[in-house]
Amino acid sequence: MSMNPSKEEFYSFMDSLQLPRELDRDFLFDCLATAMEGGENLSAVNPRFSSFMINPAFLAMYLINEHIFYLSCHPEVKEADAIAKDGYRDILISVSLDKYYTNEHLAYQMGSFTSRFSPTLSTIDLYLNFILGMLSRYKKNEPEQTLLTDIMMKGFQMANCVCRLLEGGFETEAFSTWRTLHENECILQVLIKHGKPVIDAYLKHIGYGIAFRGGYSSKEKTDEVFVEIKEKMRKADLKSKDMKRFIEYGWLLAIDKVTEIEGFKLNFRDGVQRVAGLSNYSKVYEMSSEIAHSSPLLIYSEKNYFYHITILNLYESFFRLEKIFASIYMSTVGEEERQRYLSMRSLYSGELLASYNMKKAEFTRN
Repeated sequence: MSMNPSKEEFYSFMDSLQLPRELDRDFLFDCLATAMEGGENLSAVNPRFSSFMINPAFLAMYLINEHIFYLSCHPEVKEADAIAKDGYRDILISVSLDKYYTNEHLAYQMGSFTSRFSPTLSTIDLYLNFILGMLSRYKKNEPEQTLLTDIMMKGFQMANCVCRLLEGGFETEAFSTWRTLHENECILQVLIKHGKPVIDAYLKHIGYGIAFRGGYSSKEKTDEVFVEIKEKMRKADLKSKDMKRFIEYGWLLAIDKVTEIEGFKLNFRDGVQRVAGLSNYSKVYEMSSEIAHSSPLLIYSEKNYFYHITILNLYESFFRLEKIFASIYMSTVGEEERQRYLSMRSLYSGELLASYNMKKAEFTRN
């Protein structure tokens, strides 16, 4: 929308949001016009606000959502009656302006080492958005058929989340989120490397987890699953105290001679991470676990250190995930789609690598 949107612009904006057509658009447009005027008056009399340019689209979003929220909370009230209610219009405008200024201009800032405009993040953001857009076309949430793409999708979503946290100055939270991303990529690496028998076992253990958490509506089904769990644990020479560990990691036993791997255990670091060939991340994973569990390391952390360690590990996880995605994606799309992806890869992979090398050099110097 323009700085002084017309009624037609506002209607078009509402159409783009796919809002319910029955909403009173004239009322909302009138509220926006009044709120804009109120914001300009506030800027004129208060120097603190004079430097803030009002974004009409953002202000409109606050107004529209406040109005929808009120109607949702009061389903017995017709919209026309709400609008006619004494003071409703003024309160709606006042609350929306208050939220707009506080959240958009006066929000507490953590202080960040980067921003979404920096190529260090804007390039990987672009790449992630492209890949997530491609993956959204795939069938999903049908584990028997879509397990690998579902895990991959979640991995790229977690990478996207890490970027958002870094942009907001939440370095330790981003590092803790990377931990989950790393667990995701390790599982994916193991499943792809060992194929169908291990994928089938992983799917079976999803069912075990559902039973363990009481997710089946049928007691008979739950009992049947627990009989199977106990029998498999007996064959693996595991005790009852090992049940939770078996449910989470017992699928690894489907890998041929896995128990002969030196140091192998049914856990993440000595099991999934080791089998994935990513044990060199065990120390950084342990540090991230301390952050996740709110140790003193979280409270008294060095922001610059955790910014660099997070972005380096984010890039490394992304490089591995992207390689897996490319191999699957290229085999499932036509020539035109393949060329489109290769063009983007050619254009931005160099910038990604340059950003990674630059941050690695900075981290080494510090």
